[in-house]
Amino acid sequence: MVYVAECPKNNLNSWERDLGERYSDHAHSTKCLYNLSAAMVSILCLCLHTEGERNPLPQEGDVRLFGGSVSEGRVEIYHEGYWGTVCDDGWDMAEAQVVCRQLHFPGAKSVVIGKDYGKASGPIWLDDLTCKGTENHLFTCTFKSWGTTDCSHKEDVGVICATTGTNLTISDSTHSLDHSISLSDELGQIFDSGNGCDFLISVQSATGNREEDGTPEMVGTTICTHKIILSQFPLFNASEGMTSITVPISQFCQPHFTSFIRYIYTRKVDVTFSSAQCLHWMAYTFGVKQLMEDTGRLFSKILPEDPLFHTQVSLYEYAEETGDLVLQENCIQYLAWNYQNLTRSPAWTHLSVNLLGSLLTRSDLVVPDEYFLLQTVESWITEKGNSTSLETQLDLLNRIRFPMIPAETLYDLEDNSSLYSTHKNMYREKILEAFQFNVLLFSNLTSNPKFNREDDRFYPRVYTAKPWSTVIIPDQANSHFQYGVNHRYQHYGYQTSTKSLRTPVHNSLIFKRNMVGWAADVFKNQYECSNQGLRCDSLPMARLITYDRLTDQSNIIFRNRLLLMCQGKYICHVQDFKDNVAYVNRSQVLTYPCPADQYTYRFVVRPEYV
Repeated sequence: MVYVAECPKNNLNSWERDLGERYSDHAHSTKCLYNLSAAMVSILCLCLHTEGERNPLPQEGDVRLFGGSVSEGRVEIYHEGYWGTVCDDGWDMAEAQVVCRQLHFPGAKSVVIGKDYGKASGPIWLDDLTCKGTENHLFTCTFKSWGTTDCSHKEDVGVICATTGTNLTISDSTHSLDHSISLSDELGQIFDSGNGCDFLISVQSATGNREEDGTPEMVGTTICTHKIILSQFPLFNASEGMTSITVPISQFCQPHFTSFIRYIYTRKVDVTFSSAQCLHWMAYTFGVKQLMEDTGRLFSKILPEDPLFHTQVSLYEYAEETGDLVLQENCIQYLAWNYQNLTRSPAWTHLSVNLLGSLLTRSDLVVPDEYFLLQTVESWITEKGNSTSLETQLDLLNRIRFPMIPAETLYDLEDNSSLYSTHKNMYREKILEAFQFNVLLFSNLTSNPKFNREDDRFYPRVYTAKPWSTVIIPDQANSHFQYGVNHRYQHYGYQTSTKSLRTPVHNSLIFKRNMVGWAADVFKNQYECSNQGLRCDSLPMARLITYDRLTDQSNIIFRNRLLLMCQGKYICHVQDFKDNVAYVNRSQVLTYPCPADQYTYRFVVRPEYV
């Protein structure tokens, strides 16, 4: 018997199953992705919303939406081994909010009374329910008692959960994924006909209910296949002497299993929002790597759509479980670029040690400064309390780049740190090392074996606090010239956004008074470029140049960054400057989608020792 795990970690099976298709390697792929990205916001919350998908049997008190769409349906709750419904007596938005929150949607959109979501055969578990609206689980609200009701199933209540702050409409559109290369459609015809098939796959799904004898109720179908085709994937166990296997799988994914098997014959499949995760999980389970990778790449396109960060964190853990390295990198990169928002989200205190540790190793971590990073790690450790060992705490704190913390902040660290007394020796050692770095040239320090030139802790991340960065909002009207503030040069209706800033040559203390001036510009049309004596190969174009000479600082190089913030909400792209210039949307697709290309441009100065 071959078992297909019912759901990845953190219940991502239910989320990913509605994600839509991965873009293929064909010309239509980019268009498909952008068509999908808006609707996927309504899918992302499903990563957590139905515990019953994770295991063959759900857990006591779980809720689900049945018979509707991904965010709408009849409310059902699991009790004593059975799914049952809720009567609409006393049901209002407060109760609906609790259901949607338990399913990890942002909130409830409306209550549905009297709509037919299909036959409900189970008990009516809850009646006369009263919630405050702040509860985390529906069964913690007050009600008569389990199963006590005078209602019929015609009074079963439904809800529509909100998926974002906007009213988006989901369409489960279909897009084709074609990896056939030279494979003939005749293989598909052989599969469809079943002629000569010699290997049976019995697909079984648990409904969540139990038979009279207490065994789980199952529904299923049987697919007749050809052993010679499946033998290319050993995990099917279609070896000599085997004539059949049984595959337990979630009830939701069962209808898509036939399409998955047909893909193995033809390398073609039509993927919808409802089938993408199912196909990814089946591909992972049976070792169909190309299908897994192609559907996995698509998932990262919905990362910006969850401001609560539940999706990003859960998807990273799912990617770890399935070994999808591309998906892991996409998730952790988004979390690194949007770290500050992550620390303010409900998901922050639920980060795993492994995920937080991975973030702390990254040089593309976008934070105001390194001290801010230290404070957030200390707060995370404090929040976790005794659940993290002292050894784990030290491991995380050792990933802080103490030499990058400003010297004046280091001086007060003993009084301001919440963990100083717990890890006094480590803090003293790191502070001493940091002071040495601040007051001595790096070339003098590297003669000491303790100061390894290749060690990341002596190099900056992406720091956005003053004086290291400045922001330009090109469409923001501002006719005033003020040093350090957006100003525009206007001529014949054309405007150039420009900003000035001054930074130290390096962030170590010995360079504090050695300043360098910078000019940041965003050019949005050719007139702006020609007016500055420039040729813009494509638009928009960002430029960051220094108007000071740095001939006496040959051991310092500037590796500056341009951060694109989408609609002021999240960082969707980070890129280097090449010859002081960065082209936006020139040849590369944005790392994460941004509707209508509404960017805020943040220029970040990053000096490094060489």
